[in-house]
Amino acid sequence: MMKEKEKEPMKLPENAFRELNEGEEFHPVMSPEKNYREVTPWSVSWGIVMAVIFSAAAAYLGLKVGQVFEAAIPIAIIAVGLSNSTKRKNALGENVIIQSIGACSGVIVAGAIFTLPALYIIPGLTVNFMQVFLSSLLGGILGILFLIPFRKYFVSEMHGKYPFPEATATTQVLISGEKGGNQAKPLIFAGIIGGLYDFVLSTFGWWSEVLTTKILPFGDMIAEKAKVVFKINTGAAVLGLGYIVGLKYCLIICAGSIFVWFLIIPGLGVIFHNAVLTLGNSDIQMTVGMMSPEQIFTTYGRHIGIGGIAMAGVIGIIRSWDIIKSAVGLASRELRGNTENVVRNVKRTQRDLSMKFIAIACIATLILIFLFFYLGVIHTITQAVIAFIVVSVIAFLFTTVAANAIAIVGTNPVSGMTLMTLILASVILVAVGLTGTSGMVAALIIGGVVCTTLSMAGGFITDLKIGYWLGSTPAKQETWKFLGTLVSAATVGGVIMILNDTYGFTSENGLAAPQANAMAAVIEPLMSGKGAPWLLYGIGAVIAVILTVFKVPALAFALGMFIPLELNTPLVIGGLISWYVSTRSQKEAVNKARLEKGTLLASGFIAGGALMGVVSAGLRFAGFSYTCHLSDVMTQSLGLLMYLIIIGYLIKNSMKTDK
Repeated sequence: MMKEKEKEPMKLPENAFRELNEGEEFHPVMSPEKNYREVTPWSVSWGIVMAVIFSAAAAYLGLKVGQVFEAAIPIAIIAVGLSNSTKRKNALGENVIIQSIGACSGVIVAGAIFTLPALYIIPGLTVNFMQVFLSSLLGGILGILFLIPFRKYFVSEMHGKYPFPEATATTQVLISGEKGGNQAKPLIFAGIIGGLYDFVLSTFGWWSEVLTTKILPFGDMIAEKAKVVFKINTGAAVLGLGYIVGLKYCLIICAGSIFVWFLIIPGLGVIFHNAVLTLGNSDIQMTVGMMSPEQIFTTYGRHIGIGGIAMAGVIGIIRSWDIIKSAVGLASRELRGNTENVVRNVKRTQRDLSMKFIAIACIATLILIFLFFYLGVIHTITQAVIAFIVVSVIAFLFTTVAANAIAIVGTNPVSGMTLMTLILASVILVAVGLTGTSGMVAALIIGGVVCTTLSMAGGFITDLKIGYWLGSTPAKQETWKFLGTLVSAATVGGVIMILNDTYGFTSENGLAAPQANAMAAVIEPLMSGKGAPWLLYGIGAVIAVILTVFKVPALAFALGMFIPLELNTPLVIGGLISWYVSTRSQKEAVNKARLEKGTLLASGFIAGGALMGVVSAGLRFAGFSYTCHLSDVMTQSLGLLMYLIIIGYLIKNSMKTDK
């Protein structure tokens, strides 16, 4: 009878996703009254492997397209596949730990690549591995420590009030593993196809990576005269990213792009056609009529998006103020209580690291951050203290914004909050006399620490919600998250340096690094005494307020305004595929199955494409080079054909699934 019971498929309780009635309790999958295998050599070692692999993959993709894919779902699928293929019984607790350690990759990568590549982008700056590594490590650790006091508020007290989209999907994958499903097979197969596709594209260039209307006779004329151009990236990884983000947010992001590229840029071309303007932050002057649409975007258009992102972050803090007060009150009451009795009486599934440990660890981490600023970056005690205060206050305030955003829409607005941090830090540092090259380095390192803190806080709440539903021990997730942070920070530091040496972040054929380029665009004029385009920032801020009034996600729209057009248009293609495959049947169960199958395939595209992108970068770093001798017309035509083939594969195989 016991064996039969063990074979019964595990299910989430009926009340897992809805609000609880008065007096009702939620009972997780793994009973709080029992102990399960969680932290083992198997789970820790595989968690480290996942952290290394997905850190490298996410760094490449993020620097290429400005979007970091969340690693939680692919890692969960791989963990399930590993436990099933090795016939490992009762592996649910171990799989949660693998996912939790491995998921550090995506959040550390987001924190690092949104800011630190700007150290390479701004001329005259020097950067070393330890600066990148320590800013990522210390920021990640601070994010873990700041988030733990908010765990009970978000995952327990607000049960059923937040949808937690990514945590829901990951939890369903982990549950399916206990049912003995073959979830990993479509992901692995799609990963091979997407990986080979993007590998050939980035290594050999047999077809064009970006389709553009400039290749058409009238398209080039329209771009020159009317400043209107349309572009789309043909990569498999970007297509998969659009599928997972979904049509709604893809359309909003792309709407931001359309607003800038089809209204603002052509408008500037008409109104200021003969006006002489300075090109970017250089000393080159030319008329707007002489500029290409890309030059107008880089020099002026994207600053509107920067202002919108910063304002979206401010609005987020204002909306989260009640959450901050509630969660801090909950943590302080626990800290004032009898710690020994609390630890002894609390259920296993509600057991966090002690508040005493959190307080001491927070103080120690903040001291290390101050020493890092003073000894490794700024070297002036007064300026180091000011930088330390900026980091501490902003990181703590924005922690709840990051967690709240993840809980509601699954998207962390970390880049917008970091931009605001950079602007604030730059203004303050200039006021205390820290300008020029040293000021830029200091501001970017500050931004890197804050960005990683907020990225970790947002990502970690997903892990803790997964553990809450499944019945993991929070203290074990929290403890081993520090190891994942260490491994991911070291990996990201190395990968950023390799990619900079291989591709660079500023050349025409280099990696786009859109967020880092935006950070560089903000900080350089502030620190060089040239001022900043405050009028453009103000226009973006006003747009964000108007969008918020009309209940349109301002952050998504603003991101579209400063991420290059060709990286936003394929998101809509992926979102349309997601909508199409999930609406063709009259049976809701079939639509849901097709959507989930497509999610696995899209995750494979993302993981495979990004991983092979790292391999391609490694080959170039080792000296391999290949020149494609096909004409532009031929590569563009082949690019369109191959893109249609990869789209057809995703649609056909997503539809090919049973209930």
